[in-house]
Amino acid sequence: MEDFLKEYLSILRFEKNLSENTTNAYKNDLQKFLNFVQEKNVTDYNQITAGHIAKFFEHQKNNGIDSATTARYMSSIKGFFGYLEDNNYIEKNPTSTLSRVKKSRKLPAVLSFPEIERILNSPKTDDVTGLRDKAILETFYSSGLRVSELINLKVNDLYFADEVVRVFGKGSKERIVPMGSSAINWLKEYLTKSRPMLEKKNKSQNYVFLNKRGTKLSRMWIWKIVNHYAHEAGITKEIHPHTFRHSFATHLLEGGADLRAVQEMLGHADISTTQIYTHVDRNYIKQVHKDHHPRG
Repeated sequence: MEDFLKEYLSILRFEKNLSENTTNAYKNDLQKFLNFVQEKNVTDYNQITAGHIAKFFEHQKNNGIDSATTARYMSSIKGFFGYLEDNNYIEKNPTSTLSRVKKSRKLPAVLSFPEIERILNSPKTDDVTGLRDKAILETFYSSGLRVSELINLKVNDLYFADEVVRVFGKGSKERIVPMGSSAINWLKEYLTKSRPMLEKKNKSQNYVFLNKRGTKLSRMWIWKIVNHYAHEAGITKEIHPHTFRHSFATHLLEGGADLRAVQEMLGHADISTTQIYTHVDRNYIKQVHKDHHPRG
């Protein structure tokens, strides 16, 4: 059973060109499902029925997973069994009668502009790592990058004269994202004063943001940086690196930006993903009305 899973994951990674993070997410979902059915003494994919899958989701529900996670599991399982069916590895697809789970879309957490400013002003820029962290936070908010996109930025991806950054997003898709003057100025400061002190020959590989060992920062380290400066700024909301991306999109829409333009900047393949920010924007409009209308 494991051999088919390995083959499927290889196809996702190298033929479908999915990112390593996405492939690992499929792997974790499917491994959890396989562990569950193997505990039921299932030793062959042809033995798996719609009943096994239903019991798996019942088990997950009892463990408190939300609708978004349920929908992701369903997508992973249906995709895998579709692959098994297409390659004649199974006689019957047990997912063919299962409907997709409707995912409830939670509004993302968003910081106000004053809250963003407090976080951006928190790093001590006379310090090597403080200046680096300032450049990271400014880049996050200015360009709305994903964490994976930020940590993989190379120096030759920065086009200061054109005020843009080149990004390789999901599936290694390239896009060009505008960058504001504040972020450009702090990046120049960091590249001139801080990065040379962090850079290590044969280790840094031209990555923009480096740790004290001279290698690129990890996703977890970016998480720690964001949480540290949010705490320093007195922000009590639960935030994470993606909060900067949410805030970037929401503030653009609040300022009147076109939805298609925001979609392009965020690198969303489907505009429906970007449209969630219009709901955030509507909540903002309602609050403005309530705060300022004489009969609000």
